[in-house]
Amino acid sequence: MIDYEAVKHWQFADVINEYSQDDVILYALSLGMAEDPFDESDLGYVVEDDLRVVPTLLATVGAPGAWATDPKTGIDWMQILHGEHRMRFDAVLAPSGKLLSRTRVSGIVDKGVGKGALVTTEREVLDADSGRRVAYVEHVSFCRADGGYSTMGRACSDAPLPALQAAPTSAHDVEIEMGTRRNAALLYRLNGDRNPIHALPQVWRNAGFEQPILHGLCTYGMAARGLLRLVCGNAPQRLASIAARFSAPVIPGETLILRVWHGMQDPVSATQAVHFEVWVRERQCKVLSHGVAEIRMSAE
Repeated sequence: MIDYEAVKHWQFADVINEYSQDDVILYALSLGMAEDPFDESDLGYVVEDDLRVVPTLLATVGAPGAWATDPKTGIDWMQILHGEHRMRFDAVLAPSGKLLSRTRVSGIVDKGVGKGALVTTEREVLDADSGRRVAYVEHVSFCRADGGYSTMGRACSDAPLPALQAAPTSAHDVEIEMGTRRNAALLYRLNGDRNPIHALPQVWRNAGFEQPILHGLCTYGMAARGLLRLVCGNAPQRLASIAARFSAPVIPGETLILRVWHGMQDPVSATQAVHFEVWVRERQCKVLSHGVAEIRMSAE
């Protein structure tokens, strides 16, 4: 069961990562970009000249790793699911660079016996040389087996994050289909997440799956890929933030459908809110819900 004090005050070492053009290109390819080499709109993400960076690359650079597997946390790590992921981008990523990541546990929520617990880490990403903030990341883990850990008379549960808004019930405004390769998980794991559930048959079978599953953050990155195409004019600097809830796993080889609803414009911040969901066409299954993104109105 979760040790609230140990987890809430968990000490994360600062992490410095250097990334290269090859890392940027690998990430874009692992999201299925440039699957049609005759479609020039994606080539800017996979060719060195004037290379653009998909902002969600930062989901793979500087993350604290599998810290919850440490027995001192008390967490039943085999029962952890990635619940939500929220990212805000403050600066355009260069094609290569050095980043400093600082992580802390910002909240633990006891949902009750049999209902699980939520653990949120927040990560500040800085340019390692200038100290300028590049991005802010919140990772919500759903610890399915750890609900009811708190005790009476003791403040062991924090307030949850503000809820993400569900997509409108009206018809969506625009959509895009994105295929995934059958070996997509084997490619995406080269970005750093080597969890064997995405690769080894004995592991994904023991977890109750009949096939390997795609990394949730790959689906998340593909949502960002679709937003760049549909509402950002393929200008990565226009994506100010992206957040979503993980609803179901994707099986490599399936076709994703990103559906987008245009929202209100904010003249003060010069951004437009959009809502989105990601569905699997073959199973008519929603895999990302409560998707919300902020789009800068100008690329400058």
